[in-house]
Amino acid sequence: MTITEFRDEEEENPPLLVESEVSSKPRRIALFVEPSPFAYVSGYKNRFQNFIRYLREMGDEVMVVTTHEGVPQEFYGAKLIGSRSFPCPWYQKVPLSLALSPRIISEVANFKPDIIHASSPGIMVFGALIIAKLLCVPLVMSYHTHVPVYIPRYTFSWLVTPMWLVIKFLHRAADLTLVPSAALAKELEAARVTAGNKIRLWNKGVDSESFHPQYRSHEMRIRLSNGEPDKPLIVHVGRLGVEKSLDLLKSVMDKLPEARIAFVGDGPYRADLEKLFAGMPAVFTGMLGGEELSQAYASGDVFVMPSESETLGLVVLEAMSSGLPVVAARAGGLIDIIPEENEGKTGFCFTPGDIDDCVNKLKTLLHDNELRETIGKAAREEMEKYDWRAATRTIRNQQYNAAIWFWRKKRAQFLRPFQWLFRRFFQAPEVNYW
Repeated sequence: MTITEFRDEEEENPPLLVESEVSSKPRRIALFVEPSPFAYVSGYKNRFQNFIRYLREMGDEVMVVTTHEGVPQEFYGAKLIGSRSFPCPWYQKVPLSLALSPRIISEVANFKPDIIHASSPGIMVFGALIIAKLLCVPLVMSYHTHVPVYIPRYTFSWLVTPMWLVIKFLHRAADLTLVPSAALAKELEAARVTAGNKIRLWNKGVDSESFHPQYRSHEMRIRLSNGEPDKPLIVHVGRLGVEKSLDLLKSVMDKLPEARIAFVGDGPYRADLEKLFAGMPAVFTGMLGGEELSQAYASGDVFVMPSESETLGLVVLEAMSSGLPVVAARAGGLIDIIPEENEGKTGFCFTPGDIDDCVNKLKTLLHDNELRETIGKAAREEMEKYDWRAATRTIRNQQYNAAIWFWRKKRAQFLRPFQWLFRRFFQAPEVNYW
């Protein structure tokens, strides 16, 4: 069966809404997010926090079920429920939870959600799936972590195929799948994870007020350059994990002796990276937040992202919003941020794993002040187009409506044989369940 044939099986799409129908009435939305968007440092933390914020602003009632550690007392009026978690066997700092205790099932049932939205892949998504089926509620899954790419780096490569089977099982059971980048959408469609018309884009967004060139700070630059602010400064922000290909930057820095590099963030690979960069002009700041993080972005010369496993790359968006030219691996969701037609205009991409390609593009920016300033301004202007409020409105008013339409269609198809039998024996008129 070809991809086209697979799509044709469910090619019918929801009808387009007229303008008066686009602004959906307030809904009750249950979010299952694992790990916690309040405590765990990851790319989707800002995405979900802004999503919750703007759903509440638009009048929706929101319940968030997540791993129990670090759940705040209140967040923009959303109802927050912590579920007892356990560490991932292969990645101890990632908390997991099934979220299927009688307490949580009761809480969700009493909330009476109009739709359930779960992050995927993980363990909690199974709980969300079961609860959605028990309550007969439409289910949306958003795919944030491309686990098949991570598996060979953390455990056994033979687990990749079973993982794809699990992903297919989950997303074929969902009524709609959201992905953070067009590149990932194409990959999931090519793998026949679910019908192509059920894979939709969750538009990117960035807080362009918090991440702004105005936060450039000489004091922060001194800190990031270890007291050498006049030296060219490369910045990387993000979780320090082995899957991020950060070891490649050691070879890059060997070829850029005049430059300094700062790693902002923390993670399980930090100790290994500190050993790898021992004796080199590298600074590890640990976690930064608030204005310090804004200053760290804006105070560098170039932002580098060597990871090949980014489903989107929110830190790249934040760097560009801060007016920082980016050199990123041409892979995953990063291709959507710096498409081919924008290379050399809003940033540069290098061939994944190609040290010389990365070095050449970094040199071009580090040694040409005018080009660096031009690309930084263009990157900032590009990011001003992306707004979390608009992205949330699209999910709420379009994608959720599509999920409900697909759910109703599936329910009608399931009931059709029973309708036929009923009419056959009792000569009753057809019942429309839409």
